[in-house]
Amino acid sequence: MNRSLFQIWNPLTPNTASKQIKTMNVNFGPQHPAAHGVLRLILQLNGEIVEKLDTHIGLLHRGTEKLLENKMFLQGLPYFDRLDYVSMMAQEHAYCLGIEVLTNTFNHVDTINNTRTIFDELTRILNHLLAIACHALDVGSMSSVFWAFEEREKIMEFYERISGARMHAAFYRPTETLSIDSLLIEDIIEFCRNFFTTLNEMHNVLTYNKIWKQRLVGIGSYSYQTAITYGLTGVMARCTGLKHDLRLSLNETYANYYYLNFRSFTGLHGDCYDRFLIRMNEMAESLNIITQCINKYWILKTNDNININDLLNYIQPHQTLNTTNTYSSMENLINHFKHWSEGKIINTNSTYTAVESPKGEFGVFMLTNNTNKPYKCKIRSPAYHHLQVLPIITKGHFLADLVTMIGTIDIVFGEIDR
Repeated sequence: MNRSLFQIWNPLTPNTASKQIKTMNVNFGPQHPAAHGVLRLILQLNGEIVEKLDTHIGLLHRGTEKLLENKMFLQGLPYFDRLDYVSMMAQEHAYCLGIEVLTNTFNHVDTINNTRTIFDELTRILNHLLAIACHALDVGSMSSVFWAFEEREKIMEFYERISGARMHAAFYRPTETLSIDSLLIEDIIEFCRNFFTTLNEMHNVLTYNKIWKQRLVGIGSYSYQTAITYGLTGVMARCTGLKHDLRLSLNETYANYYYLNFRSFTGLHGDCYDRFLIRMNEMAESLNIITQCINKYWILKTNDNININDLLNYIQPHQTLNTTNTYSSMENLINHFKHWSEGKIINTNSTYTAVESPKGEFGVFMLTNNTNKPYKCKIRSPAYHHLQVLPIITKGHFLADLVTMIGTIDIVFGEIDR
């Protein structure tokens, strides 16, 4: 055989002509199930490797902040249920704290703070159950969804029993007392006992699962400095080792957290697996916080020296607005009507209040101008900041890993496209 011909056809001989690799642009979403219905990503792919990612948001924009400027302070409260519609009461809490600071009516009644703490932590469990279950479903595990949604139904029942609504509770009120029924307390205790079984089942299915670890360990990792640069908070910050939790901050703590004994968990690698583990641990710690809050009710109930009327006043205290003699005189009737129709006029002032929502630091900045409506209301939503880090952490990963990273960031577009 001719030697030159052999050299031409030999597949082992390196081709001197350079190959030109062409990248491809692909749309991911908004129709993709993992894209939350309103997220569009333009991907630049080199084979299956993501080289560049451009996020397109705004498909759900509703102008919530502008709407709040045209509503009385109390009327603006239900809008906060519609932002992150998985962490409803935590967002209401931030708004109520803002109004209480502006009116200089810090409410230190133990019952109010206790009730708010209980439902903030129930909301945290509600959020993490959905985040982990849907993340597992996106990756390919189906079992967790059934366990998680069964427990979510129980928490939504607690929402309904205390406010009348399963999701958009609009339950918290600034400077007003909150009532919680003793039967509801017993059911919450029963839920806390049984929830450990569900949490253990999810742990057994996922935590040491070989496929689950292959899809999460080392995926979407970023550094401590990246978390600070992009303003990441909550689980997204703590997975890098950054110890930032408003509940444990002596300067920024709120509700009853200062008097409780609990922990905040941090990771080391900043990857998807660390974020999963932190959320699992946070749910167990939320049960610990709820139990400590409820113990205060039971201490009063089991103490023989406590009068039953005192106990009822503790669990269901009197409203700050006098409703007992509202219609006994014309003056009381007029004041009652003005209170609910005109709202409260707040002097010119400004404040920023934040809470540790399940996704991170949820803050509300309000500027008032001596009227019954906020002159300016700016919302600091954690998921908006978390989405900005997606182009950084996806670079160099496979296309299949993109779904894993979107799921572990735990974004809800109600608070991004606000």
